[in-house]
Amino acid sequence: MEQSPQGNRRGLAVILSSPSGAGKSTLARRLMAWDPSLSFSVSATTRAPRAGEEDGVHYYFRSREEFGTLVLDGEMLEHAEVFGNHYGSPRAPVEAALSAGRDVLFDIDWQGGQQIRNSALGRDVVSIFILPPSIPELERRLRDRGQDDDAVIADRMLKSEAEISHWAEYDYVLVNDDIDAAETRLRTILSAERLRRDRQPWLTDFTRSLSTEFRERTP
Repeated sequence: MEQSPQGNRRGLAVILSSPSGAGKSTLARRLMAWDPSLSFSVSATTRAPRAGEEDGVHYYFRSREEFGTLVLDGEMLEHAEVFGNHYGSPRAPVEAALSAGRDVLFDIDWQGGQQIRNSALGRDVVSIFILPPSIPELERRLRDRGQDDDAVIADRMLKSEAEISHWAEYDYVLVNDDIDAAETRLRTILSAERLRRDRQPWLTDFTRSLSTEFRERTP
C-alpha cells in the first residue's frame, strides 16, 4: 500500500490571547522557533513604530484613514481599538495560508479572537488564553519590560481585569507560571489539534482503501 498522505489537511488559525504582560508574545515567538512551518499573522496598526520595528515584518503601519478603508473594503479578518490605536488582521494572506495547509499564529486580544471565531474561518480556529500566575506578578512583568511609563502601566493593569474575564470563551487556558512549562503545553495542544479526525481530510479515502484491501483478501 502507498504511504498515507498525512500532511494533506487544511491549516489551523491558532489564536493566542492574554492581558498585556502575561507572556503571549514570548510564547508565540517560542512556538514559531519550535516549528518554523508556522506562519505569523502580521497585524496592521495605526500606532507609530517602536525602535527596531519594520513595516511588513512586525506590523503593517497604516494611517487611520488607510486602516479605515481596509475595514470598509472587508479586507480585515478582525479589528479593534486598543489603548487608542487600531489593530487588525489582513484577510487575504491568512485565507491563502490556511487553504495551502499552513497553520497561522495570531497574537491578538480577546476582541480580535472573538471576531475570528465568529467569522467564516471559525471552523479552523484553535484558541488559547494565557493567564498570569498572579496580579502582582503581572504588574512586575509589565514594569520589567521597560517599554511604558507609570500611567500606561496603570492603564494596562485596569484593562487586564476585563480581558481576563473572557478566559472561558477559549478552547484552552494556560497559566504562565513558568515559561518553559507553558511552551511545552502549547506544543502539546498544537500537536493534538493537528491530529483531530475532522482536520484530516485524507482519512476518508485512506479508510476506503483499507476496506478495498479487506475485500481483495476475501477468498
